Amino acid sequence: MLRFLCDERRSNGMLTRREWLRVGGVAGLSGLVPGRARSSSQPASRLAGFGRARSVLLIFTGGGVSQLDTWDPKPDAPQEIRGEFRAIQTSVPGTLVSEHLPRVARLADRYALIRSMSHDDVDHGSACYLALTGQFHARRSSNPPPSSNDFPTYGAIVKRVRPTDQFPYSAVHVNGPVLTPREPGPGQCGGLLGRGYEPLVIGDVSALHHGLPGLQPRPDLPSIRLQARRSLLQAINDQRQAWQGDRLLLERNHLYRQAYEFLETPRHRHAFDLTREPEQVRRRYGPHRSGQACLLARRLVEAGIPWITVMWNHMIRGQDVTPTGEDEFGWDTHNDIFPTLRDHLLPRLDVSLSALLEDLEQRGLLKDTLVVCMGEFGRSPRIALEPGFAGRLPGRKHWARVYSVLAAGAGVRGGRIVGASDSIAAFPRSSPLSPCDLAATMFAALGIDPEGHFQDPAARPYAISSGRAIRDLYVG
Repeated sequence: MLRFLCDERRSNGMLTRREWLRVGGVAGLSGLVPGRARSSSQPASRLAGFGRARSVLLIFTGGGVSQLDTWDPKPDAPQEIRGEFRAIQTSVPGTLVSEHLPRVARLADRYALIRSMSHDDVDHGSACYLALTGQFHARRSSNPPPSSNDFPTYGAIVKRVRPTDQFPYSAVHVNGPVLTPREPGPGQCGGLLGRGYEPLVIGDVSALHHGLPGLQPRPDLPSIRLQARRSLLQAINDQRQAWQGDRLLLERNHLYRQAYEFLETPRHRHAFDLTREPEQVRRRYGPHRSGQACLLARRLVEAGIPWITVMWNHMIRGQDVTPTGEDEFGWDTHNDIFPTLRDHLLPRLDVSLSALLEDLEQRGLLKDTLVVCMGEFGRSPRIALEPGFAGRLPGRKHWARVYSVLAAGAGVRGGRIVGASDSIAAFPRSSPLSPCDLAATMFAALGIDPEGHFQDPAARPYAISSGRAIRDLYVG
Protein backbone atom coordinates (compact mmCIF):
# COMPACT_ATOMS: atom_id res chain seq x y z
CA MET A 1 0.00 0.00 0.00
CA LEU A 2 1.29 3.47 -0.86
CA ARG A 3 2.06 5.76 2.08
CA PHE A 4 0.61 8.98 0.73
CA LEU A 5 0.26 10.52 4.22
CA CYS A 6 2.06 10.17 7.52
CA ASP A 7 -0.17 8.22 9.86
CA GLU A 8 0.52 10.41 12.89
CA ARG A 9 1.28 13.84 11.44
CA ARG A 10 -0.61 16.61 9.74
CA SER A 11 0.25 17.58 6.17
CA ASN A 12 2.42 20.46 7.45
CA GLY A 13 4.53 18.10 9.52
CA MET A 14 3.24 19.23 12.92
CA LEU A 15 2.47 16.60 15.53
CA THR A 16 -1.13 15.56 16.04
CA ARG A 17 -2.55 15.30 19.55
CA ARG A 18 -2.19 11.51 19.35
CA GLU A 19 1.50 11.81 18.48
CA TRP A 20 2.09 14.27 21.32
CA LEU A 21 0.56 11.84 23.79
CA ARG A 22 2.36 8.83 22.37
CA VAL A 23 5.81 10.42 22.33
CA GLY A 24 5.25 12.17 25.65
CA GLY A 25 4.23 8.92 27.29
CA VAL A 26 7.26 7.06 25.95
CA ALA A 27 10.06 9.56 26.35
CA GLY A 28 8.74 12.66 28.06
CA LEU A 29 8.29 15.97 26.27
CA SER A 30 11.66 17.24 27.46
CA GLY A 31 13.38 14.87 25.06
CA LEU A 32 11.17 15.57 22.06
CA VAL A 33 13.34 18.05 20.18
CA PRO A 34 15.53 17.68 18.17
CA GLY A 35 14.95 13.93 18.23
CA ARG A 36 12.18 11.70 19.49
CA ALA A 37 12.08 8.14 20.73
CA ARG A 38 12.14 5.78 17.78
CA SER A 39 9.43 3.16 17.42
CA SER A 40 12.12 0.48 17.23
CA SER A 41 15.16 -0.07 19.39
CA GLN A 42 17.43 0.61 16.43
CA PRO A 43 19.34 3.91 16.78
CA ALA A 44 19.39 6.34 13.86
CA SER A 45 23.08 5.64 13.30
CA ARG A 46 22.17 2.10 12.26
CA LEU A 47 20.13 3.30 9.28
CA ALA A 48 21.62 2.27 5.94
CA GLY A 49 23.69 5.11 4.55
CA PHE A 50 23.36 7.17 7.74
CA GLY A 51 25.99 9.89 7.95
CA ARG A 52 27.79 8.79 4.78
CA ALA A 53 27.37 12.18 3.07
CA ARG A 54 29.12 15.45 3.77
CA SER A 55 26.85 17.11 1.20
CA VAL A 56 23.57 16.39 -0.58
CA LEU A 57 23.38 17.63 -4.17
CA LEU A 58 19.80 17.59 -5.42
CA ILE A 59 19.28 18.14 -9.15
CA PHE A 60 15.64 19.13 -9.57
CA THR A 61 14.23 18.58 -13.07
CA GLY A 62 10.96 20.43 -12.65
CA GLY A 63 7.99 19.89 -14.93
CA GLY A 64 7.57 16.13 -14.90
CA VAL A 65 10.23 13.99 -16.59
CA SER A 66 8.83 11.13 -18.67
CA GLN A 67 9.98 7.89 -17.07
CA LEU A 68 9.33 6.00 -20.33
CA ASP A 69 11.62 8.27 -22.34
CA THR A 70 14.51 8.42 -19.83
CA TRP A 71 15.16 5.94 -16.99
CA ASP A 72 12.44 3.31 -17.46
CA PRO A 73 11.89 2.57 -21.16
CA LYS A 74 9.46 -0.16 -22.19
CA PRO A 75 10.71 -1.46 -25.56
CA ASP A 76 8.12 -4.27 -25.66
CA ALA A 77 5.12 -2.00 -25.06
CA PRO A 78 2.81 -0.90 -27.92
CA GLN A 79 3.99 2.04 -30.02
CA GLU A 80 1.50 4.45 -28.41
CA ILE A 81 3.12 3.64 -25.05
CA ARG A 82 6.82 3.15 -25.76
CA GLY A 83 7.10 6.23 -27.98
CA GLU A 84 9.65 7.13 -30.64
CA PHE A 85 12.91 6.50 -28.79
CA ARG A 86 14.91 3.28 -28.68
CA ALA A 87 16.15 1.78 -25.45
CA ILE A 88 19.90 1.16 -25.16
CA GLN A 89 21.95 -1.06 -22.89
CA THR A 90 23.93 0.63 -20.14
CA SER A 91 27.25 -0.49 -18.68
CA VAL A 92 25.21 -2.68 -16.31
CA PRO A 93 23.87 -5.73 -18.18
CA GLY A 94 20.09 -5.78 -18.36
CA THR A 95 19.62 -2.11 -17.42
CA LEU A 96 18.13 0.01 -20.21
CA VAL A 97 17.80 3.77 -20.59
CA SER A 98 16.83 6.09 -23.43
CA GLU A 99 19.03 6.18 -26.52
CA HIS A 100 19.46 9.93 -25.96
CA LEU A 101 21.36 9.39 -22.71
CA PRO A 102 24.47 7.57 -24.01
CA ARG A 103 27.01 9.27 -21.72
CA VAL A 104 24.96 8.63 -18.61
CA ALA A 105 24.36 5.05 -19.78
CA ARG A 106 28.11 4.40 -19.67
CA LEU A 107 28.15 5.43 -16.00
CA ALA A 108 25.34 3.11 -14.84
CA ASP A 109 27.64 1.30 -12.44
CA ARG A 110 28.02 4.58 -10.49
CA TYR A 111 24.32 5.21 -9.79
CA ALA A 112 21.11 3.47 -8.78
CA LEU A 113 17.70 3.96 -10.38
CA ILE A 114 14.51 4.02 -8.36
CA ARG A 115 11.70 3.02 -10.73
CA SER A 116 8.80 2.88 -8.27
CA MET A 117 8.41 6.44 -7.00
CA SER A 118 4.72 7.19 -6.52
CA HIS A 119 2.26 9.70 -5.04
CA ASP A 120 -1.09 11.26 -5.95
CA ASP A 121 -0.43 15.00 -6.45
CA VAL A 122 -0.76 15.89 -10.13
CA ASP A 123 -0.26 19.66 -10.36
CA HIS A 124 3.11 21.36 -10.57
CA GLY A 125 2.92 23.85 -7.71
CA SER A 126 1.88 21.47 -4.95
CA ALA A 127 3.86 18.54 -6.40
CA CYS A 128 7.05 20.65 -6.54
CA TYR A 129 6.35 21.62 -2.93
CA LEU A 130 6.14 17.92 -2.08
CA ALA A 131 9.40 17.20 -3.94
CA LEU A 132 11.31 20.08 -2.31
CA THR A 133 10.00 19.71 1.26
CA GLY A 134 9.03 16.04 1.57
CA GLN A 135 5.58 17.11 2.80
CA PHE A 136 2.22 17.26 1.03
CA HIS A 137 0.73 20.71 0.57
CA ALA A 138 -2.60 21.43 2.26
CA ARG A 139 -3.99 22.26 -1.22
CA ARG A 140 -3.04 19.11 -3.03
CA SER A 141 -3.05 19.10 -6.87
CA SER A 142 -3.06 22.90 -7.11
CA ASN A 143 -0.73 25.81 -7.87
CA PRO A 144 -0.66 27.75 -4.57
CA PRO A 145 1.60 30.77 -3.99
CA PRO A 146 4.42 30.58 -1.45
CA SER A 147 3.41 31.32 2.13
CA SER A 148 5.19 32.06 5.40
CA ASN A 149 3.25 29.11 6.81
CA ASP A 150 4.74 26.66 4.32
CA PHE A 151 6.88 23.76 5.46
CA PRO A 152 10.56 24.74 5.02
CA THR A 153 12.57 23.59 2.05
CA TYR A 154 15.17 20.91 2.79
CA GLY A 155 18.11 23.29 3.11
CA ALA A 156 16.26 25.44 5.64
CA ILE A 157 15.75 22.41 7.87
CA VAL A 158 19.41 21.49 7.52
CA LYS A 159 20.38 24.97 8.67
CA ARG A 160 18.00 24.69 11.62
CA VAL A 161 19.19 21.32 12.91
CA ARG A 162 22.75 21.08 11.51
CA PRO A 163 24.17 24.50 10.57
CA THR A 164 27.64 24.53 9.07
CA ASP A 165 30.51 26.54 10.52
CA GLN A 166 32.51 26.32 7.29
CA PHE A 167 30.41 28.68 5.20
CA PRO A 168 27.97 31.58 5.71
CA TYR A 169 25.17 29.46 4.22
CA SER A 170 24.20 25.88 4.98
CA ALA A 171 22.21 25.62 1.73
CA VAL A 172 22.32 27.13 -1.75
CA HIS A 173 19.76 26.97 -4.58
CA VAL A 174 21.42 27.37 -7.98
CA ASN A 175 19.60 28.47 -11.16
CA GLY A 176 16.54 29.28 -9.11
CA PRO A 177 13.89 29.96 -8.32
CA VAL A 178 11.91 27.49 -10.42
CA LEU A 179 8.73 28.93 -11.93
CA THR A 180 5.64 26.71 -11.68
CA PRO A 181 4.63 27.73 -14.31
CA ARG A 182 4.88 31.56 -14.34
CA GLU A 183 5.74 32.51 -10.76
CA PRO A 184 8.10 30.98 -8.17
CA GLY A 185 6.30 28.06 -6.58
CA PRO A 186 6.12 27.10 -2.90
CA GLY A 187 8.62 24.80 -1.23
CA GLN A 188 11.74 26.79 -2.09
CA CYS A 189 11.90 29.09 0.95
CA GLY A 190 12.33 29.13 4.71
CA GLY A 191 8.56 29.00 5.19
CA LEU A 192 7.56 28.85 8.84
CA LEU A 193 11.22 29.06 9.93
CA GLY A 194 11.56 32.56 8.50
CA ARG A 195 13.90 34.24 6.05
CA GLY A 196 16.93 33.74 8.25
CA TYR A 197 16.86 30.06 7.33
CA GLU A 198 16.36 30.44 3.59
CA PRO A 199 18.97 29.06 1.21
CA LEU A 200 21.06 31.49 -0.78
CA VAL A 201 19.33 31.67 -4.18
CA ILE A 202 21.48 32.23 -7.27
CA GLY A 203 19.99 32.64 -10.73
CA ASP A 204 21.68 32.25 -14.10
CA VAL A 205 25.38 31.58 -13.46
CA SER A 206 26.27 30.96 -17.10
CA ALA A 207 26.78 34.70 -17.67
CA LEU A 208 28.65 35.45 -14.43
CA HIS A 209 32.27 36.45 -14.88
CA HIS A 210 33.43 37.02 -11.31
CA GLY A 211 31.21 35.06 -8.94
CA LEU A 212 28.39 36.67 -7.02
CA PRO A 213 27.42 40.14 -8.31
CA GLY A 214 27.52 42.79 -5.59
CA LEU A 215 29.77 40.78 -3.26
CA GLN A 216 33.10 41.70 -4.82
CA PRO A 217 35.07 44.19 -2.69
CA ARG A 218 35.26 47.65 -4.27
CA PRO A 219 38.85 48.68 -5.00
CA ASP A 220 38.13 52.18 -3.58
CA LEU A 221 36.91 50.74 -0.26
CA PRO A 222 39.90 49.97 2.00
CA SER A 223 39.50 47.49 4.80
CA ILE A 224 39.54 50.25 7.46
CA ARG A 225 36.44 51.85 5.93
CA LEU A 226 34.73 48.48 5.68
CA GLN A 227 35.46 47.91 9.36
CA ALA A 228 34.09 51.36 10.22
CA ARG A 229 30.85 50.56 8.45
CA ARG A 230 30.61 47.30 10.30
CA SER A 231 31.21 49.06 13.62
CA LEU A 232 28.38 51.46 12.86
CA LEU A 233 26.09 48.56 12.08
CA GLN A 234 27.14 46.88 15.34
CA ALA A 235 26.31 50.04 17.28
CA ILE A 236 22.84 49.97 15.82
CA ASN A 237 22.53 46.28 16.58
CA ASP A 238 23.31 47.00 20.23
CA GLN A 239 19.83 48.46 20.41
CA ARG A 240 18.30 45.09 19.64
CA GLN A 241 16.83 44.82 23.13
CA ALA A 242 13.93 46.85 21.85
CA TRP A 243 13.67 44.64 18.77
CA GLN A 244 13.29 41.25 20.37
CA GLY A 245 9.74 40.88 19.12
CA ASP A 246 10.44 42.23 15.62
CA ARG A 247 11.13 39.16 13.48
CA LEU A 248 11.75 41.16 10.31
CA LEU A 249 14.55 43.23 11.84
CA LEU A 250 16.20 40.19 13.38
CA GLU A 251 16.13 38.35 10.05
CA ARG A 252 17.61 41.38 8.30
CA ASN A 253 20.43 41.48 10.84
CA HIS A 254 21.18 37.83 10.09
CA LEU A 255 21.35 38.58 6.35
CA TYR A 256 23.78 41.46 6.99
CA ARG A 257 26.10 39.14 8.92
CA GLN A 258 26.13 36.66 6.06
CA ALA A 259 26.97 39.40 3.55
CA TYR A 260 29.90 40.61 5.68
CA GLU A 261 31.26 37.09 5.91
CA PHE A 262 31.37 36.97 2.12
CA LEU A 263 33.08 40.34 1.90
CA GLU A 264 35.73 39.46 4.46
CA THR A 265 36.52 35.92 3.30
CA PRO A 266 37.92 35.52 -0.24
CA ARG A 267 37.60 31.72 0.01
CA HIS A 268 33.82 32.06 0.26
CA ARG A 269 33.59 34.40 -2.71
CA HIS A 270 35.92 32.28 -4.82
CA ALA A 271 33.65 29.25 -4.46
CA PHE A 272 31.16 31.06 -6.73
CA ASP A 273 33.71 32.21 -9.31
CA LEU A 274 33.45 29.93 -12.35
CA THR A 275 36.25 31.80 -14.11
CA ARG A 276 38.63 29.89 -11.84
CA GLU A 277 37.71 26.71 -13.71
CA PRO A 278 39.72 25.67 -16.79
CA GLU A 279 37.86 26.41 -20.00
CA GLN A 280 37.79 22.74 -20.99
CA VAL A 281 36.03 21.89 -17.73
CA ARG A 282 33.40 24.56 -18.33
CA ARG A 283 32.86 23.24 -21.85
CA ARG A 284 32.56 19.66 -20.56
CA TYR A 285 29.59 20.65 -18.38
CA GLY A 286 27.96 22.55 -21.25
CA PRO A 287 27.76 26.31 -21.87
CA HIS A 288 24.06 26.52 -20.95
CA ARG A 289 22.42 27.52 -17.65
CA SER A 290 21.90 23.97 -16.42
CA GLY A 291 25.43 22.85 -17.24
CA GLN A 292 27.11 25.78 -15.54
CA ALA A 293 24.76 25.39 -12.57
CA CYS A 294 25.97 21.81 -12.16
CA LEU A 295 29.58 22.99 -12.33
CA LEU A 296 28.94 25.59 -9.64
CA ALA A 297 27.28 22.89 -7.54
CA ARG A 298 30.47 20.85 -7.68
CA ARG A 299 32.45 23.86 -6.48
CA LEU A 300 30.00 24.34 -3.60
CA VAL A 301 30.44 20.70 -2.62
CA GLU A 302 34.18 21.34 -2.50
CA ALA A 303 33.53 24.39 -0.31
CA GLY A 304 31.76 22.18 2.22
CA ILE A 305 28.15 23.37 1.83
CA PRO A 306 25.89 20.62 3.22
CA TRP A 307 22.89 21.14 0.90
CA ILE A 308 22.91 22.25 -2.73
CA THR A 309 19.82 22.20 -4.94
CA VAL A 310 20.30 22.77 -8.67
CA MET A 311 17.10 23.84 -10.41
CA TRP A 312 18.16 22.16 -13.64
CA ASN A 313 15.54 24.14 -15.56
CA HIS A 314 14.25 27.38 -14.05
CA MET A 315 10.92 27.13 -15.95
CA ILE A 316 8.79 24.03 -16.16
CA ARG A 317 7.38 24.93 -19.60
CA GLY A 318 9.30 27.92 -20.87
CA GLN A 319 9.21 26.67 -24.45
CA ASP A 320 5.62 27.92 -24.68
CA VAL A 321 6.88 31.46 -24.08
CA THR A 322 10.31 31.35 -25.77
CA PRO A 323 10.31 28.45 -28.25
CA THR A 324 13.73 29.38 -29.63
CA GLY A 325 15.48 29.86 -26.27
CA GLU A 326 16.89 26.48 -25.28
CA ASP A 327 17.62 27.58 -21.72
CA GLU A 328 13.90 28.20 -21.24
CA PHE A 329 12.85 24.63 -22.04
CA GLY A 330 11.26 22.59 -19.26
CA TRP A 331 10.03 19.03 -18.80
CA ASP A 332 6.28 19.78 -18.88
CA THR A 333 5.82 18.20 -22.30
CA HIS A 334 2.07 17.98 -22.82
CA ASN A 335 2.67 18.19 -26.58
CA ASP A 336 5.73 17.97 -28.86
CA ILE A 337 7.37 15.68 -26.33
CA PHE A 338 9.70 13.80 -28.68
CA PRO A 339 11.30 16.73 -30.56
CA THR A 340 11.56 18.65 -27.26
CA LEU A 341 13.33 15.79 -25.50
CA ARG A 342 15.45 14.73 -28.47
CA ASP A 343 16.62 18.17 -29.59
CA HIS A 344 16.82 20.11 -26.34
CA LEU A 345 16.36 18.49 -22.95
CA LEU A 346 17.96 15.04 -23.11
CA PRO A 347 21.24 16.03 -24.84
CA ARG A 348 21.85 18.70 -22.20
CA LEU A 349 20.96 16.41 -19.32
CA ASP A 350 23.23 13.71 -20.73
CA VAL A 351 26.20 16.09 -20.98
CA SER A 352 25.74 17.89 -17.66
CA LEU A 353 24.83 14.93 -15.45
CA SER A 354 27.59 12.71 -16.81
CA ALA A 355 30.13 15.52 -16.39
CA LEU A 356 29.04 16.07 -12.81
CA LEU A 357 29.24 12.39 -11.82
CA GLU A 358 32.63 11.92 -13.50
CA ASP A 359 34.03 15.11 -12.02
CA LEU A 360 32.88 14.29 -8.50
CA GLU A 361 34.37 10.81 -8.76
CA GLN A 362 37.70 11.97 -10.19
CA ARG A 363 38.08 14.51 -7.38
CA GLY A 364 37.25 11.96 -4.69
CA LEU A 365 34.03 13.79 -3.79
CA LEU A 366 31.43 11.23 -4.87
CA LYS A 367 32.14 8.93 -1.94
CA ASP A 368 30.75 11.49 0.50
CA THR A 369 28.29 13.39 -1.72
CA LEU A 370 24.78 12.06 -2.23
CA VAL A 371 23.59 13.08 -5.71
CA VAL A 372 19.85 12.81 -6.41
CA CYS A 373 18.29 13.67 -9.79
CA MET A 374 14.50 13.90 -9.69
CA GLY A 375 11.39 15.80 -10.73
CA GLU A 376 8.01 16.19 -9.08
CA PHE A 377 6.28 13.39 -11.05
CA GLY A 378 6.38 11.56 -14.37
CA ARG A 379 4.32 11.48 -17.58
CA SER A 380 1.36 9.46 -18.73
CA PRO A 381 2.05 6.12 -20.44
CA ARG A 382 -0.26 6.87 -23.36
CA ILE A 383 0.83 9.39 -26.00
CA ALA A 384 -1.83 11.83 -27.19
CA LEU A 385 -2.27 15.38 -28.49
CA GLU A 386 -3.58 17.47 -25.61
CA PRO A 387 -5.93 20.38 -26.45
CA GLY A 388 -5.30 23.67 -24.71
CA PHE A 389 -1.51 23.40 -24.75
CA ALA A 390 1.05 24.72 -27.22
CA GLY A 391 2.41 22.33 -29.82
CA ARG A 392 1.12 20.38 -32.82
CA LEU A 393 2.58 16.95 -32.08
CA PRO A 394 1.50 14.49 -29.35
CA GLY A 395 2.89 14.46 -25.83
CA ARG A 396 2.21 12.96 -22.42
CA LYS A 397 0.06 14.25 -19.55
CA HIS A 398 1.04 14.60 -15.89
CA TRP A 399 1.43 11.25 -14.15
CA ALA A 400 2.35 10.80 -10.48
CA ARG A 401 1.45 7.14 -9.93
CA VAL A 402 4.91 6.00 -10.97
CA TYR A 403 8.12 7.74 -12.01
CA SER A 404 11.88 7.38 -11.68
CA VAL A 405 14.72 8.93 -9.68
CA LEU A 406 18.50 8.59 -10.01
CA ALA A 407 20.76 8.44 -6.93
CA ALA A 408 24.55 8.15 -6.65
CA GLY A 409 27.38 8.52 -4.18
CA ALA A 410 27.73 8.46 -0.38
CA GLY A 411 27.39 4.70 -0.14
CA VAL A 412 24.64 4.20 -2.75
CA ARG A 413 25.32 0.91 -4.54
CA GLY A 414 25.85 1.66 -8.21
CA GLY A 415 24.22 -0.46 -10.88
CA ARG A 416 21.15 -1.18 -8.76
CA ILE A 417 17.49 -0.96 -9.72
CA VAL A 418 15.23 -0.26 -6.74
CA GLY A 419 11.57 -1.13 -7.26
CA ALA A 420 9.88 -1.71 -10.59
CA SER A 421 7.00 -0.35 -12.61
CA ASP A 422 4.46 -2.43 -14.50
CA SER A 423 4.72 -3.30 -18.20
CA ILE A 424 3.68 0.19 -19.36
CA ALA A 425 5.25 2.28 -16.56
CA ALA A 426 1.85 3.24 -15.18
CA PHE A 427 1.96 1.88 -11.61
CA PRO A 428 4.53 0.36 -9.25
CA ARG A 429 4.90 -3.38 -9.64
CA SER A 430 7.01 -3.64 -6.49
CA SER A 431 8.40 -1.53 -3.64
CA PRO A 432 6.33 1.67 -4.01
CA LEU A 433 8.21 4.65 -2.57
CA SER A 434 7.12 8.22 -1.91
CA PRO A 435 8.90 11.60 -1.92
CA CYS A 436 8.65 11.39 1.88
CA ASP A 437 10.88 8.31 1.79
CA LEU A 438 13.35 10.07 -0.47
CA ALA A 439 13.44 13.04 1.92
CA ALA A 440 14.16 10.69 4.84
CA THR A 441 16.96 9.11 2.82
CA MET A 442 18.62 12.45 2.06
CA PHE A 443 18.45 13.64 5.67
CA ALA A 444 19.77 10.30 6.93
CA ALA A 445 22.68 10.51 4.49
CA LEU A 446 23.75 13.75 6.20
CA GLY A 447 23.52 12.09 9.60
CA ILE A 448 20.24 13.80 10.50
CA ASP A 449 17.72 11.45 12.10
CA PRO A 450 14.67 11.60 9.78
CA GLU A 451 12.48 10.66 12.74
CA GLY A 452 13.67 13.68 14.70
CA HIS A 453 12.04 17.09 14.99
CA PHE A 454 12.88 20.76 14.69
CA GLN A 455 11.30 23.80 16.33
CA ASP A 456 9.86 26.88 14.67
CA PRO A 457 10.50 30.35 16.20
CA ALA A 458 7.57 29.78 18.56
CA ALA A 459 9.18 26.53 19.82
CA ARG A 460 6.53 24.34 18.21
CA PRO A 461 7.87 20.93 17.11
CA TYR A 462 7.68 19.69 13.52
CA ALA A 463 8.66 16.31 12.17
CA ILE A 464 11.82 16.43 10.03
CA SER A 465 10.43 13.75 7.74
CA SER A 466 7.33 11.61 7.44
CA GLY A 467 9.05 8.87 5.42
CA ARG A 468 11.47 6.03 5.92
CA ALA A 469 15.01 5.96 4.55
CA ILE A 470 15.31 3.75 1.46
CA ARG A 471 17.43 0.86 2.66
CA ASP A 472 17.54 -0.86 -0.73
CA LEU A 473 19.75 1.91 -2.14
CA TYR A 474 22.56 0.71 0.08
CA VAL A 475 22.15 -2.97 0.95
CA GLY A 476 20.72 -6.20 -0.42
